[in-house]
Amino acid sequence: MTFSQDAEPIMSDEEFQLLRDCVYSHCGIYFDDDSKYLLEKRLARRVTTLNLASFHDYYHYLKYNRKKDQELMDIMDILTTNETYFFRESFQLKAFTDEIIPELIKAKSTTGSHSLRIWSAGCSTGEEAYTIAMLLHGIRELRGWNIEIIGTDISQRVLQHARRAVYGKSSFRATDEEYVRQFFVKQEDGLKVCDEIRNLVTISHLNLFDTNRMVMLGKMDLIFCRNVIIYFDLAAKKRVVESYFNSLCDGGYLLLGHSESLMNITTLFTLRHFKNDMIYQKPDRRNGVHA
Repeated sequence: MTFSQDAEPIMSDEEFQLLRDCVYSHCGIYFDDDSKYLLEKRLARRVTTLNLASFHDYYHYLKYNRKKDQELMDIMDILTTNETYFFRESFQLKAFTDEIIPELIKAKSTTGSHSLRIWSAGCSTGEEAYTIAMLLHGIRELRGWNIEIIGTDISQRVLQHARRAVYGKSSFRATDEEYVRQFFVKQEDGLKVCDEIRNLVTISHLNLFDTNRMVMLGKMDLIFCRNVIIYFDLAAKKRVVESYFNSLCDGGYLLLGHSESLMNITTLFTLRHFKNDMIYQKPDRRNGVHA
């Protein structure tokens, strides 16, 4: 296929299927048949930037070029959306601070442990991970504990934003002014998360299909995975959720987005009905599962 220098390339059905499958095998993000136009528009610039003649050539580039890994990493910024803000889904956060954390503190007191590891999977620009840190900072019973919050995402662009930790007005649509005064420093281009909170959070690149890297993260007490598995088809959802299950300590918690469910995906978790929200929990083989 050829096209003028000013024209965008046109994606054939065959090229769509090849590229869709390539992206899927890399990271689990699935584009259904209705998404052809979306994929075409988002990848057209890469075809022209690389001076390739067609989407088929671009597919060949992604499969065989020595720079294929970097290209796959770069297009994750193009293919994923990253809309988020501080203190999102307040009812779930209330269940987290008022119900789940006290359970974790009680369970750990029986073992003498004073460490807490929480994973924000698909952390985007970092608001979720820093929200968790701010909430934990205010819990008196956790003072002196070793708290580790790990934020991961597949997009390098949003991770750069998260590491810089400077945010504009849209990120604060659900943030109480007291949190702004206590945990942010004003800068010319926005508000920056203070060092005390940033030091609780580690930001890292991770593809959720990279099982070896996920194992290297170690065991977690709790995983936030909100509005992430919506990008996956059923097979990919099962694969990722099973990885979460393996990453959690016995009795650990999995917090999904308000519109997400594990129904028809897995029966590995128990659905707990808390006062403020419903939360998935990994059964504790030592003590049994909470009813």
